[in-house]
Amino acid sequence: MKLLVTGGAGFIGSNFIRYVLTTYKEWTVVNLDKLTYAGNLENLVDVAQGASADRYRFIRGDIADRALVEEIFSTGFDAVINFAAESHVDRSIDNAHVFIQTNVLGTQVLLDSALRHKVQRFVQISTDEVYGSLGPEGYFTETTPLAPNSPYSASKAGADLLVRAYYETFRLPTIITRCSNNYGPYQFPEKLIPLFITNALHDQPLPLYGDGLNVRDWIYVEDHCAAIALILERGRPGEVYNIGGNSEKTNIEITRAILHRLGKPESLIRYVTDRPGHDRRYAIDSSKLQRELGWAPRYDFATGIDRTIRWYLENTAWWQRIKTGEYLDFYNRWYGNRI
Repeated sequence: MKLLVTGGAGFIGSNFIRYVLTTYKEWTVVNLDKLTYAGNLENLVDVAQGASADRYRFIRGDIADRALVEEIFSTGFDAVINFAAESHVDRSIDNAHVFIQTNVLGTQVLLDSALRHKVQRFVQISTDEVYGSLGPEGYFTETTPLAPNSPYSASKAGADLLVRAYYETFRLPTIITRCSNNYGPYQFPEKLIPLFITNALHDQPLPLYGDGLNVRDWIYVEDHCAAIALILERGRPGEVYNIGGNSEKTNIEITRAILHRLGKPESLIRYVTDRPGHDRRYAIDSSKLQRELGWAPRYDFATGIDRTIRWYLENTAWWQRIKTGEYLDFYNRWYGNRI
């Protein structure tokens, strides 16, 4: 199978490329990535230089560049997996424009080319954030109404609706996946877990929003990648599949777990002003995926967080290079008046 993976130099995309090239020896991957601040070719050095290098090709470009996308699609693909997205809620609050440009308009460009070139599978990688916020009980199912509460989640919901429309109108064989919070190797250190790991290693404050009791369902990134590959192979066109790790944790639980494993004091925690529109709780019901395709997560949170912390301890050069320049400018501007 020949795959076009968009956004493959990012966190989940790079882990997915590594997973499929290791697991599916007959598959080939073309990786289209704009290389914005969160896209990093270092994430795939082992792929580009390893045993599967002849089955992997990288192209730098923007999914919203219609001429480039059409040229790439003309080479022929069996499937498209669209990871390409601006994905940080804080940044979407700071500047929503780029989120609409990439997440909505870019997805539409991909859909048009996929339709013209009769792609057999189009998998849209979405998020549980499109569902909004849950109360203290219950779970998001695939039929939960969309109620996004941030510019980021609104842009992802808009893309999902376009993907659905191309199936309903044109019968383009699309599938949407909506996953809970990912963590693991190569995650850009603006997200909670890698931010707090790397800050704690330098004895820097851990900026925790609000009262720290916001709840997320966490999934180790390799489990997410395995689910996507299974959906790509056997999922039903026109369907939505939720992917969850069955691991609900409050943010303060996550924070304390990281500090405990690193032997750092809780005095590093700094409660900061909550961000606008901060959803209180997410929880995913992935029983449809488990029932129809037989998927289940392999890693519980204790195992996954240990593996993640170990990776950041063993790859300090990777994240130290990232936590400079534009990243540092945004970090200081966003948290500067909160800590």
